[in-house]
Amino acid sequence: MDEKKGFYKVQNLELAAEGRKRIEWAESRMPVLTTLREKYRKTKPLKGFRIAGCLHVTKETAVLVKAFVEAGAEVSWSGCNPLSTQDDVAAALAEDGISIFAWHGMNVKEFYWCIEQTLRLKPNLTLDDGADLIFTIHNKHPELAVDTVIGGTEETTTGVHRLRAMAEAGALKYPVVAVNDAETKWDFDNVYGTGQSTIDGILRATSVLFAGKNVVVAGYGHCGRGVATRANGFGANTIITEVKPSAALKATLDGHRVMSMDEAAKIGDIFITATGVKNVIIARHFRVMRDGAIVCNAGHYDCEVNLVDLKRLTKRVREIRPNNEEYLLKNGRTIYVLAKGRLVNLAAAEGHPSEVMDMSFANQFMALLWLVDFFKKGKRLENKVYEIPKEQDEEI
Repeated sequence: MDEKKGFYKVQNLELAAEGRKRIEWAESRMPVLTTLREKYRKTKPLKGFRIAGCLHVTKETAVLVKAFVEAGAEVSWSGCNPLSTQDDVAAALAEDGISIFAWHGMNVKEFYWCIEQTLRLKPNLTLDDGADLIFTIHNKHPELAVDTVIGGTEETTTGVHRLRAMAEAGALKYPVVAVNDAETKWDFDNVYGTGQSTIDGILRATSVLFAGKNVVVAGYGHCGRGVATRANGFGANTIITEVKPSAALKATLDGHRVMSMDEAAKIGDIFITATGVKNVIIARHFRVMRDGAIVCNAGHYDCEVNLVDLKRLTKRVREIRPNNEEYLLKNGRTIYVLAKGRLVNLAAAEGHPSEVMDMSFANQFMALLWLVDFFKKGKRLENKVYEIPKEQDEEI
């Protein structure tokens, strides 16, 4: 690894040229964010503000980072998932002078070390995907939350749930905008982005035929609905597992079969979790799965598929192809786990298409401008989770 203390840590700076080309491709597909970048390049409304970000380091994220810099901000960045960083993109950002700490394949200790490095900037604003940055500030650097940070944003459903719980408990120390809850985020990024990129990740890791397969999607929120719709479009027989009655009814009316995971485990060929909760697939499900079943996760954290349970049932594990591990069970069957149970769309593929991320990241950009505008006017926001203004959604 290349390292320059206090400035960046990435896998290999020699990858920067390739990363720059990928960023340029993303820019050509992100007209909203590039328009905002041009609009605020001269006025620089973020001049004097410092942004710490903890979000997947992809080509689309690089376009967002560049927009912040063009608007005058000083930026420090880390990845929000150990397997989602695109090393060539990270190298390109580092070479362009961004303080970035991210590489593909980091362990948990390194993951939190990278977050700590971004906080050396003493940020005024935070941008999160999963709330790990915000939790680190609150738990280890509360003085930043009280004295320095004026507000933050949160990109994903799981993170928003965590932050709302903090706010309800009176533990949230600065205001956060729930970018995830904007219509231009959840109804596009979560549905169309997650749907397409999850299937993309599975195909890259397996090259399996979807047509005719029993595809089990756990959870029928926006992400699960997107995944199920795309799988159905490939000719799969879609099965939904869902604990919320209204969501289960929606899945039924959308043409999917609905049953419990206990039932689905016996007949599924491909399993995709998208719930945001722990232990969706556990030992009793693995025991009854068909020989050759494929299991993966599209939720933010790697806790939906209980791999500890699976390892207890296993006598051998080997990597059969990139991002695809074969578990040979003691009962003689095999189960294939993709991307080590982490986000399959980012670990085994490239994440959401640029066109979809354009809207999400335009929301991020405008949400931070909104927080800065309040601060400049001398106004004080309460320490709670805020919705994106409807007018912003419509403008995007």
